[in-house]
Amino acid sequence: MVHHISLFKLKPEVTPDKLEQMMMNTGMSLLKIPEILSVKCGKAIEAKTEWPFFVSLEFESMEKLQMTQEDAIYMKFMSDVIKLNTAERVVLNYEMEPGKNVKYS
Repeated sequence: MVHHISLFKLKPEVTPDKLEQMMMNTGMSLLKIPEILSVKCGKAIEAKTEWPFFVSLEFESMEKLQMTQEDAIYMKFMSDVIKLNTAERVVLNYEMEPGKNVKYS
């Protein structure tokens, strides 16, 4: 299992209402992609945090993650939601099964 986490800095013009809309769009869009096992997203509780928005996705394997990144729904989500509203991101991938070699996941 692969856990894919993206942390985002928002553009200055993103209002709290817009952030709520981004959260709704994240779930509605990404849950349509069969390779994604689960979708979680959220906003920071602390108002002054450096990374106020996150998206967390789970995949069966790195191959499924790569397939998703080429999916038309994912590409539209990235252009219409993420790129329009965020200024910067950090992406982290984690293997969730102890002893499993990520080379083969």
